[in-house]
Amino acid sequence: MKKLSTLILASIIGGAFTLGFYKIALEKEKPQEAQTISQTESTFIPTTYSTNNTRIKSAAIDGIDFTNAAEKTVNSVVHVKNRATGSASNPIYDFFYGRSSKSRVREGSGSGVIISPDGHIITNNHVIEGADELEVTLNNNKSYPAILVGSDPKTDIAVLKIEADSDLNFIAFGDSDNVRVGEWVLAVGNPFNLTSTVTAGIISAKARDLNEFDQQNQSFLQTDAAVNPGNSGGALVNTNGDLIGINTAITSQTGSFVGYSFAVPSNIAKKVVDDLLEFGNVQKGVLGITTINRNSPEAVEKGIDELEGVYVAGVEVNSGADKGGIKTGDVIKKIDRVRIRKFADLTGYLNSKRPNETLNVVIDRDGRRVELPVTLSKFDIFEVDFLGMKLRNISADNKEKYNIENGVIVNDLDKGSVINRSTDVSTGYILTEINGTKINSIRDIEKLKKKNIQDKLEKITFLNRQLEAERYIFRD
Repeated sequence: MKKLSTLILASIIGGAFTLGFYKIALEKEKPQEAQTISQTESTFIPTTYSTNNTRIKSAAIDGIDFTNAAEKTVNSVVHVKNRATGSASNPIYDFFYGRSSKSRVREGSGSGVIISPDGHIITNNHVIEGADELEVTLNNNKSYPAILVGSDPKTDIAVLKIEADSDLNFIAFGDSDNVRVGEWVLAVGNPFNLTSTVTAGIISAKARDLNEFDQQNQSFLQTDAAVNPGNSGGALVNTNGDLIGINTAITSQTGSFVGYSFAVPSNIAKKVVDDLLEFGNVQKGVLGITTINRNSPEAVEKGIDELEGVYVAGVEVNSGADKGGIKTGDVIKKIDRVRIRKFADLTGYLNSKRPNETLNVVIDRDGRRVELPVTLSKFDIFEVDFLGMKLRNISADNKEKYNIENGVIVNDLDKGSVINRSTDVSTGYILTEINGTKINSIRDIEKLKKKNIQDKLEKITFLNRQLEAERYIFRD
């Protein structure tokens, strides 16, 4: 009996202990469950916040509405697909996949923006370059064959045309000169074939040149709106839905977005489109000056490496700058309403202008501000292509200054040219002689080109940056 009582007592104590442990464990679980629900229902707030119970709003985005701009844009941004057919050229690939006697089709894609109801579309040149067939798919999934109206590799802009069943939704060009750093923007395109993708960001910088030494005269809008492969040719719009840029490039070590993207400003893009539609090529207006790169040793030597503005190192004879009164040593500070801080500001504005347009140029001359009306000249007056080089005349001032009797300066050099592959020549070199004939101006180059001198090339003489002669002999 005593043993039975002991067993019953032990059972009661064990049951009480189990019940108490279960209660404690259950009470400890309840806060965890409540926390999980709280996280699920939580509202994200800025990292700097108040603990009061009022709804918190970010002052930076208060009153900003992206929905109207997005709705206006997505129906005007298209998916551009390109196809190119080429013969098989990879023997290992052909061996494994059995294509030794067949053609291989290369496909690519990007974005485009409808800019007129009759089907004109703007995109990037690199989106359609080398394509044999072009196809455009609208936001409503209708597809149409497209033809290439024209393109400009320098600005990376191309114009396509489709024949749709009815008038199309289109975007109006905005004024990219009025865009301000910090302004909200939307990037719309087809990254990774995800159609009608909208991302938001701000303008991070203006007149951005990705490579100051490549002679491409870039002047991009920089934004932190996410842009990835497939966005090329898509729209960059402001909160009104106005087209202020064509998304073109990213800077990345991975090939995907890492925080920076770049767009061709709308004023440049619109001017290129107008030229291609009206003339079939780009009408480039130039001032007719040479400048010094601010990062160059010469700029440091002259004390202009930290100069705000563009230093005029030389003036082309009979150019708009020459006729307008600009002189060597002047510093260009402003053109019309656009402040000129660096070379990209200057080229960005000039790229939106045509020959024979008159600009109001404000210069600093020995500490004095001078305003000069300058009429832009036509680009081909001053530059000629020869053997992959772009050659320009040397101003009389620079000839006298550097004691140069004759020659033309190398303003640009193609990477794949025979000169680039076979010599040490670079931009800034001076071509003085070809096959024993002295070169005084680009007119001499034009005359030799008509005689097909490039097919009978024997010897070329250059002056390097130290004005030392370098002779290159070409043999078959």
